[in-house]
This record gives sequence, structure tokens and C-alpha cells, in this order.
Amino acid sequence: MTSTDASSPVTPAETERDGKPQYVLPLVVHLEKTAPPARTDALETAARAVLSLLEDERVTAADGEWAEAVEHWQDARIRKVVRRARGAEWRRARELPGLTVVGTGAEVRVFPPVPLDGWPKELAKLQVSGTELADPVPPGAPAPGVPVLWLAPGLEMSAGKAMAQAGHGAQLAWWELREADRAIWRESGFELAVRTAAPAQWEELVRSGLPVVRDAGFTEIAPGSCTVVAEHPALRGSHKPLDRP
Repeated sequence: MTSTDASSPVTPAETERDGKPQYVLPLVVHLEKTAPPARTDALETAARAVLSLLEDERVTAADGEWAEAVEHWQDARIRKVVRRARGAEWRRARELPGLTVVGTGAEVRVFPPVPLDGWPKELAKLQVSGTELADPVPPGAPAPGVPVLWLAPGLEMSAGKAMAQAGHGAQLAWWELREADRAIWRESGFELAVRTAAPAQWEELVRSGLPVVRDAGFTEIAPGSCTVVAEHPALRGSHKPLDRP
């Protein structure tokens, strides 16, 4: 499965498609100057935040308060925008409807999708570009059996951009899983790893039939660039992927 990610800010002309309002999934990373999270931790936490929203009862219940917004969002480009907040900005963001996922040191809050031109004012004023993070120590090899979101080698992305891409890859994997495999993943707390593939490994991954994210190219990288391959153990088998919800 290949899908295009549109994880950047948009122009007014993009707010509608086929006469329907377009939606975006807001994510906010808690980023204090004195104690920023490690880059890989932030990427993994963002991916788990997206999965947590997809499995939240406010989305999955027939009368869930976020179900309609998620349906509108998934009916078009599954665009995600990552912004950063600190201090009072973060406290105000936490007061809005959403859910916060905590990693080793990272905190990411995900909110129900909003129209592209209808961001809550508390989120609209947050910075979106130039979020930079580093790993103090290179992450080790993923544990056996853990789903891995493989990043393209040699492709430079800001941390915010990479967080959106990791979330997109996790979502593509979730779409293709059978319900039983989704339940197992959910029970693990959506355990996963984000790692950068070796060049030779990357070529194999892109050709493997696993879910691939191709970027729309609005910011940072060229249109059509493959950014993430989602390798979930259940997708390495021979079952036919389910249709997208």
C-alpha cells in the first residue's frame, strides 16, 4: 500500500476538495528549551499518538464525538501538522479536547481533526516550522518482533516533519491490519520503533509491498519522495490487507 502524506501548512485554495471541506490532524509536541526530548523518542511518541486517536472510543463508537471529523479527514488526504509548545502554550493546548501520549521523555498531544482553515486559536498561533531535535545516543536495533517505521536514509527532515511522517506510516500499517492484529498491537500500548534504514535495506523495503509513505512535497523534500516504510510483523505474512476504513 502506498499513500501520499501531506504534512505541511496549506494555502487557502486547498481548504476544499470536490466541494467538501478538507481536514487536518493537529499534533503538538511539548518542547521546553531546557529539556527537549530525544528525536527518536518524539517520533515514536507521535506515531503512538496517531494510533491512540484512531482507537479512542470517541472515534470508534457509532456516536463518538470525534467520529465524524475523523471520517471527513480520512476521506481525503490524511494530512498531519506538528506544532510545538512550551510553558503556558502547552498548558493551554492540554485544556483543549484531545489526548496526550507520553514516551520516555517526549509528550505529544493529538487533537481531533479540524478544517484546514478552522484551527483553534490556541493551536493556530503555535510554531510549526523548524522543530529540531537530536538523539544524544544513537538508538539501538529494534527489539525482535516490534513493528518498525523505517525512515528513508539520506533524506533530511526536521523533527516536526519526521514526526508527521512517522504518524502517517503507523496509520497505514494500522489500516492494513486485521482486527485481531490491531487488538494485539493495542494491548501492547502500540509498541513500535522508528529507525533509519540502511541504503540497501531501504531499496528492499520499498519493493516489499509493505505500506509506503510518499510525501506530497509541499515543504522540505521533493514531491513523491518515499519517506517511511511501515514494517509490522503481521504484514510480512501472506494475508490480504483489509480495505481502508
